[in-house]
Amino acid sequence: MSDAVAGQGERAEWIGGRSRLDGPVHLANYDPAWAKDYEREANRILSALGDHALLIEHVGSTSVPGLAAKPIIDIALVVPNPGDESSYVPQLESLGYTLRIREPDWYQHRVLRIRDRVNLHVFPADCGEVDRLVAFRDQLRRDHGDRNLYESTKCALAASHWNYMQEYADAKAQVVAQILAHTGHPRRHWRTLACTAFISPQVAQRCRPSLRPPASM
Repeated sequence: MSDAVAGQGERAEWIGGRSRLDGPVHLANYDPAWAKDYEREANRILSALGDHALLIEHVGSTSVPGLAAKPIIDIALVVPNPGDESSYVPQLESLGYTLRIREPDWYQHRVLRIRDRVNLHVFPADCGEVDRLVAFRDQLRRDHGDRNLYESTKCALAASHWNYMQEYADAKAQVVAQILAHTGHPRRHWRTLACTAFISPQVAQRCRPSLRPPASM
């Protein structure tokens, strides 16, 4: 079954139902292994899709050295037509991916996931959103001030209770737009990626003093 919810376009369809968070967002200290995890996954995707994979980029917080993040790899994949799911979804399913989100009104965006490991965001060629994702990543990589601002904002927000992960992502919109403006890219249509992580005690020490890791940690 699927559950249609409001997305960037008129409707976003969640295949299998929308997952609830019902708690804080969990972040982890940066792990150098994330870069190797991405490389391994990118090679698997390229092997499965061949020339149909026009571009693969490591995006999201795990792509920024030194930045606290969820231990789930975010990947942007460009294919000729994300709406033609038969041309790439079966191949990705053979790798263990599951199609979870369709957003036909927002760049034909699709999300496939390997639970607790990878979020794969699929976009069409010449999509400005991919350019913005990469520009945002590169800005955080080169600007320590922006990276620290983003991390402190994430840490502060992550300690709150959220019903859905996208609510947390939406709460970061102002600081994301502020940093994105430094790249020269327009803010129109920008949206933060939403996915799950955990806050480690080490990360909590770098956040505001009132922030503590969940009692269950």
